[in-house]
Amino acid sequence: MDINAIIIVPIVCLGLPWLIFHYVTKWKQAKTLTSGDEKLLDDLHDAARRLDDRLCTIERIMTAENPDWRQQCLPGRDQSQRLLVDGE
Repeated sequence: MDINAIIIVPIVCLGLPWLIFHYVTKWKQAKTLTSGDEKLLDDLHDAARRLDDRLCTIERIMTAENPDWRQQCLPGRDQSQRLLVDGE
């Protein structure tokens, strides 16, 4: 029997399936979020909500001082085009 066949057969029969299953498991693990990732997302979400609350407060103050400030700053854009609505 040829020495190449002795080396190639175990590589094809054992090594290739092991390599495939190894990377399949790595890809499945990479799809899930770690606890650190989840905490970071929660912190970013909280920060975004706080910033939106601050923006709403500033908008209310400016509206109380000058009701037409939106049309002066952003002509052609109305309240319905906001991404986040008060109370969300």
